Order: sequence, then structure tokens, then C-alpha cells
Amino acid sequence: MSTSNGFTEAQKTYLQGFAMGADVARKVRGLPILSNGGGAPAGAAIQLGPQGAQVLDGPAAPANLERQAQDRFLAQGKKLSKEEQAKRDKNALGIWNEMKQSAREGVFPKGTDVFLWKFHGLFYVAPAQDSFMCRLRIPGGELKGWQLRGIADLAEEHAGGFIDVTTRANLQIREIPADRGCAVHEGLCDLGIINKGSGADNIRNVTSSATAGFDPDELIDTLPLAKEMHHHILNHRELFGLPRKFNISFEGGGAIATLEDTNDIGFQAVRVPADRASVDLPEGIYFRLTLGGITGHKDFARDTGVLLSPEECVGVAHAILRVFIDHGDRTDRHKARLKYVLDAWGFPKFIEAVEQQLGRPLRKVEANRYELPAVPDRWAHVGVHRQKQEGRSYVGLVLPVGRLTCEQARAVASIADRYGSGRLRLTVWQNLLIPDVRDADVETVKREIETLGLEWSGSSFRAGLVACTGNAGCKFAASNTKSQAMQLASYLEERFDLDVPINIHLTGCPNSCAQHFIGDIGFRGTKVEVGEEMVEGYEIVVGGGYADKQSVARQLFPQVPFEEIPPIVERLIASYLDGREGKESFSDFANRQPIERLRSVATSSIAVAG
Repeated sequence: MSTSNGFTEAQKTYLQGFAMGADVARKVRGLPILSNGGGAPAGAAIQLGPQGAQVLDGPAAPANLERQAQDRFLAQGKKLSKEEQAKRDKNALGIWNEMKQSAREGVFPKGTDVFLWKFHGLFYVAPAQDSFMCRLRIPGGELKGWQLRGIADLAEEHAGGFIDVTTRANLQIREIPADRGCAVHEGLCDLGIINKGSGADNIRNVTSSATAGFDPDELIDTLPLAKEMHHHILNHRELFGLPRKFNISFEGGGAIATLEDTNDIGFQAVRVPADRASVDLPEGIYFRLTLGGITGHKDFARDTGVLLSPEECVGVAHAILRVFIDHGDRTDRHKARLKYVLDAWGFPKFIEAVEQQLGRPLRKVEANRYELPAVPDRWAHVGVHRQKQEGRSYVGLVLPVGRLTCEQARAVASIADRYGSGRLRLTVWQNLLIPDVRDADVETVKREIETLGLEWSGSSFRAGLVACTGNAGCKFAASNTKSQAMQLASYLEERFDLDVPINIHLTGCPNSCAQHFIGDIGFRGTKVEVGEEMVEGYEIVVGGGYADKQSVARQLFPQVPFEEIPPIVERLIASYLDGREGKESFSDFANRQPIERLRSVATSSIAVAG
């Protein structure tokens, strides 16, 4: 019978379920399923397992997009990467029963299951630690005080007793035993934090301007867009079938840089003034679309020439992701990011494919038709700053390499509740803001922050310090970045009092989670041969920048033992302070110096490997 022949929706649903049940029964008996039987799409494959019957193939199955993309590579005689094969063999979003059983047995995942568990935000980080790390999803970096307290409780009860702020305005909980991973996941859900897809080949935490909604200089509040994008991802199964990880950011023109130019998709707010507007481009705020940022591969996101209204952004992001799902490399993990599709195709071909997905052309606008936002303030993420709301300020805390004890986290949440509006904002600079503080309470808030052993002042080297987890918690890292970053900051603070910020980024491996190529001074962990021993050290790069100062740092030295690095940096900073022009930034100073001169300054009486 035709389902259009007067059946109610309930009746249609019943009949579809009945037909699918028949298909499943036939599948169990080794019989062919009933093509177009109403339960499964024509040519569909049904998988039977602990999660029940699942439709894997067929035009209506979201996971089919990923499978079809894999099929195209296999049809060319190519071999899928082991991660792609793992996703093909098992539905990563359907392994909860296995995860619960492992928790009951107190065992960690093995083999490719280690990769698949990352779809649920759980990273088994051996051999660095015999434990899980749990990565959260906090769109736009906005937390309520009660949520931060709840996260602190989870970290204290089930993990290592601390919380790390990341460079995606996000949080991580570390040192989770095998039997506690699911408990942390469930606890986060109870707090309204859904971290599905926070790892593996998925869209990472969506960032927006840290001061969105209260920045006096912003062009637009981007927090609603970050949250809309977040929920769009969670509710579209096909967006969990990417070839590789993916980053999306919304920059609203506020004082704190969002680093949207380091993302796969960067939306940068711009203004079309009245004197440049037209019928087809009315006056107002738009978003400039940039694509392909991946600074670990020495590439910033590039302008596409496309302007979008705020209402268009999420739909266009979805179309971009669909093109990436269809055409991203699934055989070579090193070439699977969006950048490599753009490099192979060129921007015109890629944008044409996005337009085909959308079913309409995108708005192309020359750069002289709009105004860029004001340049970011490099001190704006720390210290006290006025808000657009009269009589209110936000206070930016300096967190030592992004780490908070559970006691500190609860106390910060309490400060936000008592003196602010009960909300907090995380930033991409591994710190947090307490907004909506009344003018009369600012001094009290400062004192309470200091009582916690934390800082609020922007004069510290720690204010510009960014460090990844390092080899204390990551198997890829060659050096102990967080500990060594603090040692370096202490050394420099004893010798200098800065009046201009210097960003120092330490990353443990080539994945560049701490984005060392955009730091004024950047470090990438490596092992260095000293005598007959291999010791922890770093590649040193200088002159990186972002936003209006975009620059990929140049290599100063390929390998330096860490113990020799503090005096090298001391000499570089002393030379900068002596030779700068006015309040010139370190990056600008370094980039107008021949690299040989900087090497000479840095190595006086110091032996450098390599």
C-alpha cells in the first residue's frame, strides 16, 4: 500500500517499523532484505549488534556519506588509514555498552578502540600516563558558576584533582582511572555539558569572542552563533563522519583575539558602512569567510572573497563540511585536513562545490566595500576592563599555563556568583574572565583572586604564556612543556618588567596544540643529543603573529636543550628592549632583524645543538 493513501503519521511509523523488523528477521536468517520494504532504504546494509539493528547504508542514512567517501578511495585501489578502517568496521557513536563494560572490568581500550573512544571525549594517554583525559565541549567558552563547581567535583572525585584550560577556550579533566571514564562522561551530561565528538575526526569546540555580549568595541555578539553551531553539530549525524579534525571560530571584533585565522573555518565580523552599501549589499554587519587555517602546518586561514549575513553562517559551514566529508583524504592522515583539499583544488573550485551543496551562489564582495574591526588588545584577556554595560567590568585571571586546582575552581565560581552574574568565560589564551563585576566590587575581587594564589595583573610574563599538556600527559610530546614554561617565566620575571606583552608558546610536538608558530617566541619539543644522552629540548622560532600581525615564526635554532633556553631568551629580550622602536612588539622587532643577527645575539657564550 502507498503511505500516501490516507494513513496517519502514527500508522506510517508503525508500518515502517514493522517492515524494518521483517528486514532484520530476514537478515538474521541469511535472506536478502526487502528492497524498498519501508523499513530500510533500497540497497541498505543492516548491522546487528549490542546497540540493536542499525541502517548503515542507503541514501537516507547519515553515516552513508562517510562510507561512500571511503568507497571512492577503495574503488581506486587505495588503502584506508587505520583510523578510517576502524570507523568503517564499527560505529564509533554506538560503543557505549562496550565502554560501560570496560569500566566495570576496570580496563582501558585497546587497539583502534583507543581512537574510537575519543568520539566520546575520552583519550587513553598511555604511555605518558596510564589514565584517561576527558575533553569537554563548551561552545563560546561560556560556563555558569555551578557548572564549574560541578566539573571541579568530578575532577576531584574521579580524576587528578585539577582542571586544564585549553587553547580552544575549553576544559580538560586528566588522570581518570579506567573504571571512572564513563562516570565522568555521565557527570558532565548531568551538568548540561555534552562532549560527544570532542575528539577524533570531529569538529572541535566552537569558539567565539571571549567578551561577546559585553565588549564595548565589538561589532556583533558571536556567542549565540557559537552555540547555534554547537547544537547543529550535535544534531547532524553526518557531521561525525569527517576525514580529520576540524575547527570553527566566530570573531566578533572584540578586544580579545579569537584567533579565527588559525581555524579551518574562520568567520570574521566586518562592517559595510552606508557610503559603501548598495541594493545588493545593504549597510550592516557581515562575516568575512576565511578557510584553511592550520598554523601547525604554517598556514593561516585565507580570505575567500565571500561575505555572509549572520543568519547564513551555520548553513554555509554545513555545506563546507559536506564538501570536506566527500573529498577529504581518507588514506593519509598527514594530508587529511581541509587545507590540503584547498591546496589541491584552489579556492574557486572549492567555493563552487560549496555553492552546489547550498543550491545557490554565495555573495562575493571586494575588500574595499567593508571595514575590518579594530585590532585586538594584547592585554585584554588579563586585568580589569570596562564593559559596555554601565558600571560593570570584567576581570581576566592569569592561570599558570592554564591549570586550576579544584579548590581554586570552586572559589572562582563563588567569586563570579557573589560579585558578577554567575557566569564565566574561557579564552583561547588558556585563562578565564569573570564578567559583570560591579565597579564597587572590583578591588575586593582582585584581593580574593590573589588570596587563591592566582594573578589578575597583565604585567607578568605568565600573561602571555601558552603551553600544551606536554609529556607529563601526552604520548606525542617530547618535552615537559607546562613545567618548563613555568620555569622559564619565573626566570624571566626575575630579570625584566615588561611594558609590552610578549607571547611565549611551548608545544610538545609537531601537532602544535599550543600554536608555537604564532608566538613572539615559540618552542616545539624535541629530544636533543647531549654527550651520550638524549635530553628534553626545543626547536626555537621567533617572530610569529596573528590578527593584524599575521606571521609564521622563523626558525632560530632546530634543537636546544631546555637548560640552555632561559639565558637564550634573556639575551633576545634584552636585545629587543635595547633596540626596539618605541613600543614596537617583539615580533615586529624580530622580523626586521636578519635571522643570523638574532642567532648571534642569542648564542653569545652558549653552546647550541644542531
